[in-house]
Amino acid sequence: MAQDVPVHSIDANDPTAVTELAGRLGSDLVVVGPEAPLAAGVSDALIAAGIPVFGPTKAAAQIEASKAFAKQIMAAAGVPTAMAKVASTAAEAEEALDSFGAPYVVKDDGLAAGKGVVVTSDRAAALEHAEVCFGAGGSVVIEEYLDGPEVSLFVLSDGTSVVPLAPAQDFKRIFDDDEGPNTGGMGAYSPLEWVPSGLVDEVIERVALPTIEEMARRGTPFTGVLYCGLALTSRGLRVIEFNARFGDPETQAVLARLKTPLGGVLLAAAKGELDTVDNLNWSSEAAVAVVLASANYPDSPRTGDEIRGLADAAALDGVSVLHAGTALSEDGSVVSAGGRVLAVVGLGEDLAEARSKAYDGVRRLDLDGGQYRTDIAAKAARGEVVVSQPVSQPASAAGSETGGA
Repeated sequence: MAQDVPVHSIDANDPTAVTELAGRLGSDLVVVGPEAPLAAGVSDALIAAGIPVFGPTKAAAQIEASKAFAKQIMAAAGVPTAMAKVASTAAEAEEALDSFGAPYVVKDDGLAAGKGVVVTSDRAAALEHAEVCFGAGGSVVIEEYLDGPEVSLFVLSDGTSVVPLAPAQDFKRIFDDDEGPNTGGMGAYSPLEWVPSGLVDEVIERVALPTIEEMARRGTPFTGVLYCGLALTSRGLRVIEFNARFGDPETQAVLARLKTPLGGVLLAAAKGELDTVDNLNWSSEAAVAVVLASANYPDSPRTGDEIRGLADAAALDGVSVLHAGTALSEDGSVVSAGGRVLAVVGLGEDLAEARSKAYDGVRRLDLDGGQYRTDIAAKAARGEVVVSQPVSQPASAAGSETGGA
């Protein structure tokens, strides 16, 4: 790679700017992380320039950018998911809400940074969320409610072959005991000792490979990471959603346990050579990631507050402090610059030790108005997460009620 190339701030959503920078740097591989650059076609521009890129094209990234499109793919591929209807008017939304009943699940069809989903037993609140989306010029996907514990599984793909990472569990709600509004994620942990044996194999067979094959059949091969958000319901495995990227905080917990160097695996995927990669090597340790969020998150996050204790937290054995929404102030201090500010990851022999380390790190941090959940991985550490029935129970693909999306 070229050395000493001056790097200036660029717009990560500008395909031309990103491609020009990658060329100047002599980049061997570009990994496109956030959803917005993917939806903007950054990967397309890099591919056109002959630069290896890990991240789907704009067309393939529609699997996250449009929930209605994802439902189409799942229906065509026979992937088990929630029954759903697409609505673009209040009347259509009311009809869909009444057809499924409470709890109501209403999803903004477009990108919403993990905060476009409302799950509520309040019909008026569900309809209000739909109308907000309509007012912004969008549509919504209204689904049947899925019971059972949720699992996150990242699957790497080169457009043909797939390699799964270790499963994790995410905590979406802002407050303990899954109270309050949805967020981009307040914490996660891995491994999941409570999942049925063979879960990963089943997800590959029934979800990931059929989806990748359907994308290729449509002429939009998917190269990148397919995030599979899953529910292990009383009726079997169901897909909640797909993302076209690594998502936090699950990624922080999962990659903390990965011993195989990640760069080589991603490069193999970018080059269409994922089938040459050896089995991934995982640590036997458990990882727990706890997110420290800013005041007023997720509604109107306050920024500019100084963060103290970073060095003390990072100095703890088995603790990593990962920055997300931070910036340097004019005096050189680290301040909050977003909703989810930091993720503190603890590694331990088991979940109890990993939790202890992560929360020890969080308690050493000082952010005015900062908030975090105290129950990340607590139930799993106590052995209280239960799957109602075997995940292998037959389940039909639910694509017949997508409202013609």
